[in-house]
Amino acid sequence: MSAPTSEPRSDTADAYDTIAEAYSAENESSLLNAYYNRPAIRDLLGDVTGRHVLDAGCGSGPILLDLVAGGATVVGIDGSQGMIDIARRRLGPATDLRVADLADPLPFDDAVFDDVVCSLALHYLEDWQPPLQEMRRVLKPGGRLVLSVEHPLVNWFSARERGEKTNYFSTRPRHEKNWIDQSVDITFWDRSLSTMCQSFLDAGFRIARVEEPGPAPEAVELFPEFFADREDPRFLAFLFFVLEA
Repeated sequence: MSAPTSEPRSDTADAYDTIAEAYSAENESSLLNAYYNRPAIRDLLGDVTGRHVLDAGCGSGPILLDLVAGGATVVGIDGSQGMIDIARRRLGPATDLRVADLADPLPFDDAVFDDVVCSLALHYLEDWQPPLQEMRRVLKPGGRLVLSVEHPLVNWFSARERGEKTNYFSTRPRHEKNWIDQSVDITFWDRSLSTMCQSFLDAGFRIARVEEPGPAPEAVELFPEFFADREDPRFLAFLFFVLEA
């Protein structure tokens, strides 16, 4: 079993401790999380009855709730103690929830999970290889890593609109000083699609699916202004992958 390192807590973990309650509440009703990311992850996972699933970067536990409802046995890790505390309130004391940084070795034996979910968490890391290799290590042969990431084109176009001379092909930091209307300091790492895919392959995965899905059907009625004058309800925000070990 790999032991966690004694590295200091990341600035990201500290920031999410600060905004944990507000961020969790936002996720419950927001278009991007509740009606786009979360249903897409559910769809890609399919039937999880009897499967042993790790949610790597579980936050306050919304995807864990979906997994439990679907009949899975779950484990959740997150770098933020504040997020884990909320997840524990929601899922109860019997659920295995741990504070762990994705930049560190995962505190699990080899080949113990049928699936790993990593939802909107890798973008906080500059180097994807160690966490991807760790996720590959803890998956059983034939297991799946189901993940979502920020769409690289959206980040690049947004930077250009802000007047930034951004090289799409570089791996580059992006700093957020205000998140969920609170003052924080969070660093995201943007990279190209080809860089992402090569990272998956280098870690020993096979890319089984790549998706740019539409939102949940009810989203069009719940957010009419956003979808006004759209012939197609799909929009670019996140990319979704199913990787096979």
